[in-house]
Amino acid sequence: MHFLEFEKPIAEIEGKIAELRHMSDGDGINIAEEVSRLQGKVNKDLRSTYAKLTPWQKTQVARHPERPHCLDYISALITDFLPLAGDRNYSEDAAVIGGLGRFQGRSVMVIGQEKGHNTESRLKHNFGMARPEGYRKARRLMELADRFSLPVLTLVDTAGAYPGVGAEERGQAEAIARCIETCLNLRVPIISMIIGEGGSGGAIALATGNVVLMLEHSIYSVISPEGCASILWRDGDQAKTAAEALKLTAQDLDRLGIIDGIITEPVGGAHRNHQEVFSKVRDIIANHLQDLLSVEGGQLRARRREKYLAIGRLSET
Repeated sequence: MHFLEFEKPIAEIEGKIAELRHMSDGDGINIAEEVSRLQGKVNKDLRSTYAKLTPWQKTQVARHPERPHCLDYISALITDFLPLAGDRNYSEDAAVIGGLGRFQGRSVMVIGQEKGHNTESRLKHNFGMARPEGYRKARRLMELADRFSLPVLTLVDTAGAYPGVGAEERGQAEAIARCIETCLNLRVPIISMIIGEGGSGGAIALATGNVVLMLEHSIYSVISPEGCASILWRDGDQAKTAAEALKLTAQDLDRLGIIDGIITEPVGGAHRNHQEVFSKVRDIIANHLQDLLSVEGGQLRARRREKYLAIGRLSET
């Protein structure tokens, strides 16, 4: 288990538990009572710590390397998944995963950003930072879903769109804008979930949905805390201050009316119990999807547009 900086006291206790279990296995000593006592303390400390996380600490949890990523959710929630590749214009972008599958027996289009779990997969998926061809692929798949009346599920987890020279030369901003435009034009339900980081326009391109949900310890912001700190203070060490000011937590965004709901995570974060997270996400998607499928396509599109116009009006007050 990878422990974050603020989890060090918990890490020490879990280390003692591991030592005791090793002693018990090797010497035939029964230390179940002591292990149980220490495990109870770990659970208590986890609840206490995670109940009062700061925005910067939530940012660290959202970036936890063992947190479930897009492909993990697809594997757990979607059956008969058929990945579809390429933007039919330039190339395939592995940062964006998309394809057809079945959610509880219903055909859906799934699109998400994949960060990867180890060095090899992170390089392959470019750490979840899509290039223009990734957003153009997403747009192509959304239009395909609209043509065949398939609901769209999106899984957002990116620090932001890739800022490289090649991406800018190929029209990164235009690709993101067109992707948002396509989301607003669809006549099928779109359910978007922020499962880790929701960074800048790179996230909004896939999160312009009828329903936008966030995991309890995920973040969603116009810029990363580090990026904000480097611009406003010229000092990356001010990232903690920037995280406070950005109002990037699920709780902040729920209060502001930017998102439509928060999915609670297991005590200690989603990385501690993947299956519990998958079960909760499955249930909440099923509930929202059932409601949205009863709404006519034109109404879905009109409501989606009004939802984002209302956010714009809110920001002006």
